[in-house]
Amino acid sequence: MRRFLVLVAAAVLAAVPALALRLMGAKVGPIGETAAYGVAILSAGFLLSWGAEAAERHVSRGLIIAAVALVTVLPEYAVDLYYAFQAGKAGPGSPYVHYAAANMTGANRLLVGLGWPLLVAVHWARGGGREVELSRSNAVEVSFLLIASLYAFVIVLKDNITLLDFAVLAALFGAYIWRVQGAPGADEDEEPGPAAALNALPVRKQWTFMAALTLVACVIILASAEPFAEAMVHSGRLLGLNEFLLIQWLAPLASEAPAVTIAVLFVVAGRAANGLGALVSDKINQWTLLVGMLPLAMSLGAGAVAALPLDARQAEEFFLTAAQSLFALALLLRLRLGLGSAVALVGLFGVQVGLAFIYRNDEARTVTTLTMLAWIYLGLAAILFLVNGRRMLDLLRAGLLERRMGKVGAPVRPEVVRGQR
Repeated sequence: MRRFLVLVAAAVLAAVPALALRLMGAKVGPIGETAAYGVAILSAGFLLSWGAEAAERHVSRGLIIAAVALVTVLPEYAVDLYYAFQAGKAGPGSPYVHYAAANMTGANRLLVGLGWPLLVAVHWARGGGREVELSRSNAVEVSFLLIASLYAFVIVLKDNITLLDFAVLAALFGAYIWRVQGAPGADEDEEPGPAAALNALPVRKQWTFMAALTLVACVIILASAEPFAEAMVHSGRLLGLNEFLLIQWLAPLASEAPAVTIAVLFVVAGRAANGLGALVSDKINQWTLLVGMLPLAMSLGAGAVAALPLDARQAEEFFLTAAQSLFALALLLRLRLGLGSAVALVGLFGVQVGLAFIYRNDEARTVTTLTMLAWIYLGLAAILFLVNGRRMLDLLRAGLLERRMGKVGAPVRPEVVRGQR
């Protein structure tokens, strides 16, 4: 408990400079503000994740995995929705429209391209084997992510994200939460991380701690999201860097770090399936709620119903993000992610980031490159879907139709997927 309190105190202290800057209205320059507010958002993410993690004994396993995934990306929501809100206030031609799309696509691709492979690497380095194996219950996450990824191509064809998309994606997320709520709770011998110390307290005190962590984290995020988002823009201009790429890749590094760190802690604790399941769930809520809420935030900023437009560059960014998601899902059809798959994900991710920086000042070449990479992802995904067609049908049946789910993290039995015997 003492160690946990020290960690909480350290996280709060890390946010103090940002809170002081905000309360006093002081300015320390774009770079200093980016660092201060970025660290504050990072610390708030950890506070949120510890609060959700502590609830694992009291809430169904599947639901808490989804909750951990949701709360750890609240910093990402705060930054991206701020850009969308400002886009609505400034009008369709505002650069904030591009910033909102950049932050959303960057966060999604970073999570799959670096986060998923990192878990496999940590699992292998700790002697856990060359693959992270999921259980039959994880078919729920994979199935709903597949549906969300396929719907993303509808958005690509429309070249905008509307309030109707918000309704569809929010309903999809609601259906996902309904499906996972029946999974069992955590075992008594499982210690997921620092917040496990709260389990020694009376139940009422546990809930008090969880509520306090959540409240403090939300205050930090609300105070830091706006200045962090603006400082990112001004830092790019000051350093002469491409603002779009800075917002697409640097901002998500800060906002996604807590989610990935908590997933790594699951792996270190011998619960690799829970860690990967949490990141898949993280991807679901980003690919549904985050995407869907962008036109909602934009409409609030505009004071009228508005859609988030996707120009040629943004449409290709979204297309590439959807294609990467589909390829990653194709790798999970056997309910496992191995070293080879991890290398493929991180390798292709490195290529797209490298080419984006190389052609950062050539819009036409960038769009052409993004399109080419997207079709490479789709071609590889098509091959895997054809090879594993029967497994995909069984996985969808398990994820969408079966009433009782196996325990998350349980070993995959030979009969989990038909034809795997």
